[in-house]
Amino acid sequence: MTQTIAPRLRTLVLLLLAAACALLAAAGPASAHAALTGSDPREGAVVDKAPAQVSLTFSESVSMDDDSLRVLDPKGKRVDDGKPSGTGGTTYSVKLHAGLPDGTYTVTYQVVSADSHPVSGAYTFSVGAPSDTSVSVSAQGAGSGFVGGLYGVGRYVSYAGFAVLVGGAAFVLACWPRGSGVRVVQRSVVSGWLALTAATLLLLLLRGSYTGSGKVADVFDLGLLGEVLQTKAGAALVSRLLLLAAAALFVAVLFGAYDKREDEEKRDLTFGLAVGGSVVAAGLAATWAMSEHASVGLQAGLAMPVDVVHLIAVATWLGGLTALLVALYRGPADTPVPALAVRRFSRVAFGSVIALVVTGTYQSWRQLGSWTAFTDTRYGQLLLVKIGLVAVLVGVAYFSRRWTAQLAQAAPAGAGAARGAGKASGSAAVQAAAKTAGKVSGNTSAKSSGKSSGKSSGKSSGKSSGKSSGKETGSGNAKVAEKASGAAEDSGGSRRAAQLARQRAAVDAARQKRQRDADPNRFGLRRSVLAEASVAVVLLVVTTVLTQTEPGRTEEEAKAAGTSSATGSAPSTGAVTLDMPFDTGSQNGKGVIRVELDPARVGANDMHLYVERPDGTAFDIPEVKVALTQKAQDIGPLPVVPDHITTGHWSASGVQVPMAGDWEVAVTVRTSDIDQVTVSKNAQIG
Repeated sequence: MTQTIAPRLRTLVLLLLAAACALLAAAGPASAHAALTGSDPREGAVVDKAPAQVSLTFSESVSMDDDSLRVLDPKGKRVDDGKPSGTGGTTYSVKLHAGLPDGTYTVTYQVVSADSHPVSGAYTFSVGAPSDTSVSVSAQGAGSGFVGGLYGVGRYVSYAGFAVLVGGAAFVLACWPRGSGVRVVQRSVVSGWLALTAATLLLLLLRGSYTGSGKVADVFDLGLLGEVLQTKAGAALVSRLLLLAAAALFVAVLFGAYDKREDEEKRDLTFGLAVGGSVVAAGLAATWAMSEHASVGLQAGLAMPVDVVHLIAVATWLGGLTALLVALYRGPADTPVPALAVRRFSRVAFGSVIALVVTGTYQSWRQLGSWTAFTDTRYGQLLLVKIGLVAVLVGVAYFSRRWTAQLAQAAPAGAGAARGAGKASGSAAVQAAAKTAGKVSGNTSAKSSGKSSGKSSGKSSGKSSGKSSGKETGSGNAKVAEKASGAAEDSGGSRRAAQLARQRAAVDAARQKRQRDADPNRFGLRRSVLAEASVAVVLLVVTTVLTQTEPGRTEEEAKAAGTSSATGSAPSTGAVTLDMPFDTGSQNGKGVIRVELDPARVGANDMHLYVERPDGTAFDIPEVKVALTQKAQDIGPLPVVPDHITTGHWSASGVQVPMAGDWEVAVTVRTSDIDQVTVSKNAQIG
């Protein structure tokens, strides 16, 4: 049965690792807590004269350097002074060169939000009239590429290592103290420590490149590493390394002095280890809470300790589950996991689930803010997936509890059988020892007889021959040969006996393991725990992606605010211009229609439409109609019927825009009695 389970286990682990990699790959670049909520000039705006500065407003404080905010002319040349300054808690600006010519300018930004995630983006505005530009606004964003992917893997490994380290130690202390002497449990906990330490070092090296250029070469830039150490995220990673040194001491005591104590002495040491381990675990969890989502935003003072409790509850549950799975599948046959330990872990896991529900509910309210954010934001959708996985995990744990109860009921009979097997095994061992002793005794007797015979023969031969020198030489050689022969026989017998003892021990261990695995209750428990661990792997991946995703509350606030300009901008600078090519399929049915909306704000607006042929000449068409729609709020379409002014020019006054946001501007162009087409573009109207 064990031979059948092992390949299945390996296959399942490979599939789960593949699924984890796929989820991490699908996560894309890290979304941040901070979001751009406003700009001046606004995205797509056409201003009459060049502004003196460009301002950006974010949803939270961000950190900037000289290259964080750049303004590029149509040829890609910088036209800012390279010294961004903060004009408010969340508003930052950069001054522009004087006398900028007309054309389209590109604003790019790459900053780090207060919760340690990189934020990047770009948009354009125009002076006088739009123009062609050589600057691409679809460049690779911060936190993406190879370095970003490697950073995401490092985050996952750090969470997994933390869970295995903390949960495995908690399983030994709270559920199975004798497990401190089981080699596979020791290896599991130590592996968690090694994984967390290696991942933390990797994150520290990647941090500068991850929030900056994204180049692999910058990973080894010591100057950049020095800058990282001065940031909140860098300080958190260094603190984690220091706490891991304390965790190493805790692990050494747990599997050293603690394991060597007797049961009564262990009880006295358990309390001290539990207190010390809890302090170290809380400190490790705080390195995440104090540098990521919980450290900023609404009720940060309460959110950070709640996040610490949440992380420890996750680690206790999933890490303890890992230790139990390893002990069930790889533990020695003579030290099986007792039913009492499984029952204790079941209670610990139940308490962890209660803590997860309470802290998770608070975190969901804090990060989402509304019921609609569950379905309208990526964070909410991932959170629904996480909730579903937790529900599945709790359902599988229910079956594990049932198998545990049945295993506990069968324990008395199993204990009696084990005692009988122990007696039989002891009798067999005694018989084997007697046989071995008999063989050794026989060899010794033979050697003694040979020695006596040799001595007597040598003496008789010496006396009859009368050659004293020959007698001495012959007698000496005989004694040396007899001693060498006796030593060889002793050594060979001992090695043979030891080899036979090892073989019998291996056979006995294999027999005990077969008997253990043949227990249907234990086999069912192993399968259910394996299923729990499988779901836990995917759950941990989703949790890692969640920590890199912009919270739903922030995303909805950014959508509501749009990219409206900062307060104080003149209405005349807010015009929106949209160029939309069209082709009705008929002769002379190709052209470009330009829509201008001024001032592109809530309330009354003036709309102008210009129809031109591909060569730029104006021409008339039978009919032009416009409709405005805001899909996010289910408003529209609001029809607009412009009046014909002159060749290729239509206009409408008093076009009402009821609210700010992202509006779809759809234009229906009819070039004959039957040939028409509708083209559309989106515009930010504030």
